[in-house]
Amino acid sequence: MPATLSDLDAWLRRYAATIHDQVAYLTELDAAVGDADHGTNMDRGMQKVVGVLDSESFEAADALFKKVGMTLVSAVGGASGPLYGTFFLRVGTGIGTVSEVDAETLGAGLRAGVEGVLARGKAELGDKTMYDAWAPALEAYDGAEGDIGDRLTAAADAAAQARDDTAGLVARKGRASYLGERSAGHVDPGAASTVMLLEAARDTLS
Repeated sequence: MPATLSDLDAWLRRYAATIHDQVAYLTELDAAVGDADHGTNMDRGMQKVVGVLDSESFEAADALFKKVGMTLVSAVGGASGPLYGTFFLRVGTGIGTVSEVDAETLGAGLRAGVEGVLARGKAELGDKTMYDAWAPALEAYDGAEGDIGDRLTAAADAAAQARDDTAGLVARKGRASYLGERSAGHVDPGAASTVMLLEAARDTLS
């Protein structure tokens, strides 16, 4: 069954609620390798997004996601705002002017979003970034059979494993890279918030 605009709205609200509940966890992760602001920055941005959802209506998915992206770019500091903002802007472009989103269209949107993240962040697999969660998630999504729920379940599971695996990596991008070998042993906070996004999608679009 395709996801409606109401379903997409619910996805974003679930993600915002999860981020709000997990601020301390994300802050703890980021304190080990960064500025300790990933949780608070993402929470501030997603609460702004909820405010937009409460005050505006959208007739197509691309307009919804582009507004979310612009809101995050303007409201979130550090690396999170530009990266997540670009992600949602590109998701909107990839999905297009539709009011219902099937599994193939959502996959195209997610892939476009991740390509936007790569274009902005210049990360490669193994750099210990959010891309280390996204790469196996997209592969699992494309390789899974079934409807949106089946594919998102596969993607979220793959991302969760990859998130945990970032603990074994030495950072090659961002502030964490300044720590060199000392960055190993810690989960990447961007990978963690990526898993939360996919789990929120699985729980609301299935």
